[in-house]
Amino acid sequence: MDVISDVRGGGIHWKYVVLFIAVWHTSIVNAQVRYSIPEEMSKGSVVGNIAEDLGIDLKRLRSGRARIVAGDNSPYVELNTDKGTLVVSEKIDRELVCKQISPCSFNFEMILENPIQLYEVTVEILDVNDHSPTFPRDEIDIEISESALPGAPFLLDRANDPDVGMNTIQSYTLKPTDNFVLKHESRQNGNNLIEMILQTPLDRERKEELSLILTASDGGKPPKTGQMRIKIKVLDINDNAPVFSKKTYRASLSENAPVGHVVTTVSALDADKGINGEVLYSLRQLDQSKSGLFDIDTKTGQITVKGRVDFEVEKRFEINVEARDHGGLKSTCVVIIEVTDVNDNTPVISMTSLTNPVPENAPVGTTVAVINVKDSDSGVNGQVKCTINRNIPFVIKSSLRNYYTLLTDDNLDREITPEYNITITATDEGSPPLSTTKTINLKISDVNDNIPTFDQDIYTASVDENIPPGVSIFTVRATDADCCQNSRVSYLLEETQINGVPASSLVSMNAETGVIYALRSFDYEQLRKFTVNIRAQDGGSPPLSGNATVQIIVQDQNDNSPQILYPVQTSSSMVAEIVPRSADIGYLVTKVVAVDVDSGQNAWLSYKLQKAADRPLFEVGAQNGEIRTVRQVTDKDAVKQKLTVIVEDNGQPSRSATVTVNVAVADSFPEVLSEFTEFTHDKDYNNNLTFFLLLALIVVSILFIFSVIAIISVKIYRWRQRKLFYKSANNLPVIPYYPTMYSDGTLHHTYNYEMCGTTDSRMTDVKPMRPYSQSTLVSLSRPGTVQRQQKQQQAGDADISPEVRATCRPVVNVWYLEVGDLESRTFSCLYSMAFVYWQRNVFT
Repeated sequence: MDVISDVRGGGIHWKYVVLFIAVWHTSIVNAQVRYSIPEEMSKGSVVGNIAEDLGIDLKRLRSGRARIVAGDNSPYVELNTDKGTLVVSEKIDRELVCKQISPCSFNFEMILENPIQLYEVTVEILDVNDHSPTFPRDEIDIEISESALPGAPFLLDRANDPDVGMNTIQSYTLKPTDNFVLKHESRQNGNNLIEMILQTPLDRERKEELSLILTASDGGKPPKTGQMRIKIKVLDINDNAPVFSKKTYRASLSENAPVGHVVTTVSALDADKGINGEVLYSLRQLDQSKSGLFDIDTKTGQITVKGRVDFEVEKRFEINVEARDHGGLKSTCVVIIEVTDVNDNTPVISMTSLTNPVPENAPVGTTVAVINVKDSDSGVNGQVKCTINRNIPFVIKSSLRNYYTLLTDDNLDREITPEYNITITATDEGSPPLSTTKTINLKISDVNDNIPTFDQDIYTASVDENIPPGVSIFTVRATDADCCQNSRVSYLLEETQINGVPASSLVSMNAETGVIYALRSFDYEQLRKFTVNIRAQDGGSPPLSGNATVQIIVQDQNDNSPQILYPVQTSSSMVAEIVPRSADIGYLVTKVVAVDVDSGQNAWLSYKLQKAADRPLFEVGAQNGEIRTVRQVTDKDAVKQKLTVIVEDNGQPSRSATVTVNVAVADSFPEVLSEFTEFTHDKDYNNNLTFFLLLALIVVSILFIFSVIAIISVKIYRWRQRKLFYKSANNLPVIPYYPTMYSDGTLHHTYNYEMCGTTDSRMTDVKPMRPYSQSTLVSLSRPGTVQRQQKQQQAGDADISPEVRATCRPVVNVWYLEVGDLESRTFSCLYSMAFVYWQRNVFT
């Protein structure tokens, strides 16, 4: 395929033809393409459509991140991935790129990823006639003996034209040509020889000095020229010129040879004698790159190294050496110096592609980096191998020529190793080998693969009861091995039910710090312990969470005073314990029963008497609350004994309760009754008691009347229903219905009940007694009633089991005596009658 590019500059039209584009496949490079472009093209000029030439789709260029790997070459071209074209990135000067090398070209690679494809591109730079021939000097002086014979050559400096091909120097002309003609000899190595040949002998006496113009013309269209003035001074006779022993000298030189190193020695002989036979040596026609590298001894002809010789810069030198005598006769020879390579260049490592950071969940075989390694040396000195440090989960493999791929070789875990320092070592095969290293700091990016973890699965926290709301109870902490947002832990209180109420109503939790706060005061007697569930959740996406349980134990505080269960204290009745005068030491009078709803030592109760007499008759058990006699009863002991028992708990500070126990020391009931009466009247009598009793009597009477009316109404209603029933059933006669226990609706008997109550409900006994014609309380006020009552009680006790009687002994002696006035007795009788009548008629 031929592509014609038109470049217009300076009014001159040039046509450049792209030579060819060749594309082929090899095992290393996917394809190669070659373009030819003229130098001095402006920036942005299109070199060629590489996508079309290589058959690559534009989408593949963009998805594969197509780019140019220029290597050591300057990036003269750049890739336009949108159009698939190569364009000039900066103006190209062929003379700067290739100097005198022809053809001039530079190479670079175009790389595609996923999968990796490599294409070699060669761009040939075509020369443009943009330089005119120039001579080293504008004017030279030559001394020629008049004895010089026709045909004598005089070497002239050749002009220099950086252009190549037809654009470089094509011809020289010399004017005037009266005495000299110009000889232009083209050599294969491009080192042209320009000599001025004497055509007619010179006559110093006719003309001592001559002036000639040497013109150099290139082959451009139009051609460009350069001129040098030649001034010739005619000397006196010197008819022999120096002659070199060889026309061409060859030498070998190792690169990096030290300054002063002898390369070779040239030798020329002059047949003349004396001063005309002395030969002087000089280096001629050295361009700028060679002028500072070599030097020659003007007398011995010894060529030595003057500067640094680099094989990678110049592999071969060709030097013109001139020998002249004092008469001005000269001759020349050529010295060819071959430079041999030394392994003096270390490999160069460059990163073509690098993925950093690498996620920790990257699969094995993931490409991390594409590495380009080059060595400027030649042969085995330029062959390079790449290795990386051991014991890391990565491997390096050779993929393409001078390219290596860094891959993952094992699973990565950021929590174990967050980053790797991968040292890439490139070693050539020279002797001794040279190597270079490049370290890549590869970071591993975090993936949310770790759940928050608590220090413990179950925490136990203690909190005092009655604490104010808002107090900190406990702090939990969870850690997440991930980093950054994935390790940011927040705490949540899971909603559960605790005794029928949600956990969020008891405690709250700070989502950031994990501190658990009380939302209300706790009561140990109602809630002794409870459990809440805590969840720790990280900030990943999706988030991960861990759970823990916090068991909160409420610690008891001494916030409850002891409660007296027995004896019961009321304002309307007096409690008295009867102790016979014949009681032995240790006689059990009664037992104070108390409880404390607190726990632990706060509920340990102790009993003591508030004030003890000089010779106390009673004592209370410090642990069990039993009141016993401590000595025999004497006549001096008062019948009425009033004991105040203090019940204390063991809390700090302790709380207490008091109870008053009235004890009657007597052998007969009349004594007890009289003492009870005194007990009653010893109290501060409430003047309003009669009013309240009368009010209660009226209320009970009204209730009783309404109850009787209701019962009669129900009875009449039932009687009418039965009467209708009998009339409707087979015309049977009406049979009036009367309850079996009643004849006219009135109560025949009065029932009396006696109850024995103990602290053990299983031993309680209720015994019905035979009917009395009068109230028991009323009969107690008549003479002889007490004796009859005791006999009746003994007769009734015969029906009570021995176990019950033994258990009820302390309680049977307890008498509840209502206020002994007429109103109270009347109230008791009416209440008993109403209760018995209600029971037999309503619940039967």
